[in-house]
Amino acid sequence: MTPQKTFALGLQHVLAMYAGAVVVPLIIGAALHLTPAQMAYLIAADLFFCGIATLLQVLGTRYVGIKMPVVLGCTFTAVGPIIAIASSTNLATVYGSIIVAGLFVLLAAPLFGKLLRFFPTVVTGSVVTIIGLSLIPVAMNNAAGGQGSPDFGQPRNLLLALGTLLLILLINRFFTGFIRSVSVLLGLVAGTVAAYFMGMVNFAAVHDASWVSIAQPFYFGTPQFSLTAILTMIIVCVISMVESTGVYFALGKVVGQDVQEEDIVKGLRAEGIATMLGGVFNAFPYTAYSQNVGLVSMTRVKTRNVVVVGGVILVVLGLLPKLAAVTTVIPNPVLGGAMVAMFGMVVAYGIHILSEADFKKNENLLVAACSIAVGLGSAVVPQMFDQLPTVAKMFLQSGIVTGTVTAVTLNLFLNHRPAAKAERSAATSAKTATVK
Repeated sequence: MTPQKTFALGLQHVLAMYAGAVVVPLIIGAALHLTPAQMAYLIAADLFFCGIATLLQVLGTRYVGIKMPVVLGCTFTAVGPIIAIASSTNLATVYGSIIVAGLFVLLAAPLFGKLLRFFPTVVTGSVVTIIGLSLIPVAMNNAAGGQGSPDFGQPRNLLLALGTLLLILLINRFFTGFIRSVSVLLGLVAGTVAAYFMGMVNFAAVHDASWVSIAQPFYFGTPQFSLTAILTMIIVCVISMVESTGVYFALGKVVGQDVQEEDIVKGLRAEGIATMLGGVFNAFPYTAYSQNVGLVSMTRVKTRNVVVVGGVILVVLGLLPKLAAVTTVIPNPVLGGAMVAMFGMVVAYGIHILSEADFKKNENLLVAACSIAVGLGSAVVPQMFDQLPTVAKMFLQSGIVTGTVTAVTLNLFLNHRPAAKAERSAATSAKTATVK
């Protein structure tokens, strides 16, 4: 593969995750009333360490990094807790808690690796399907113009999203090789050009952005430590660890790699180190991004080199905010149209995995049915948990977490209970006696 093609594929990965990476500092900065200079630093530091975290994960060492084409970005789960902690104390306390939580992830990674035996085919397939389904509402909200936008649901937004999706589908239908591989990138570019002529592209952010930004440790002050803040951030990281474990299994199926216990451990160690760096340089906790799994499955480009280039691009964008701002001009409907295809591919892979499970067993049917229903329900109607305590709400409002826990628990209850084993043993003995 030529350097130009590798660069284009890497840029495609960056664009697939960029909106998710940038929206976290935007929401937090707005909620905490940060100055424009502070906001600019927060975004630049976030992009820089998204790149560092991704490179650490993809390149890896003997003990750190899963060495698969996975992209790391800041976790949405941390948004609420960061705002709450900073509002009651200060940002220095937030970053103190992130540093300690990152250390916790690093040390707890081997424990999560032991969970591998709880993920047979029916559980893995259910989790991958849940990951895709829980992302579909995000795609549809973007396709309509972005949740909370004044023009939400306007016909021009829907047409733009539909046009982007149709172009991606047409490229996949009529082209092969490299052109097909960059179908999402071409769809995003063409959709943005169309949106420009419709008056939907604003370059103000590019004009206002600075040329250079260097991440510096403790930008918001020397870290402070609060037990409550630390425990809150550890809970955030535990949720991210569960989500990332599901993403690793999904990506393993896509690239044809049998994910082992040591792979999970090394992947989570990389996330722990990345989160600690995020705390030191005033960025965020990091987790594996599901949308890039959908991109890998759609393009069928499984080489790590592409994601390495994507990581380098993120590092450069973090150093050059004006260049980073160019990518923010892509309208939400264009992103939404591309997301429909990418997230749908994750769902399709989950169904493919489930097709390998033995659904002649009613137990497996119940595991898949209930876990997918619970996971999708939590993702689509998160407000159903608003009356619960904050900690419980953090866990339960993540469809990936509730679906994964449901799948693992039901599999243990239905497929590993002594009574079920006794029934199967009795049935086998009866058949043997009949044959004799």
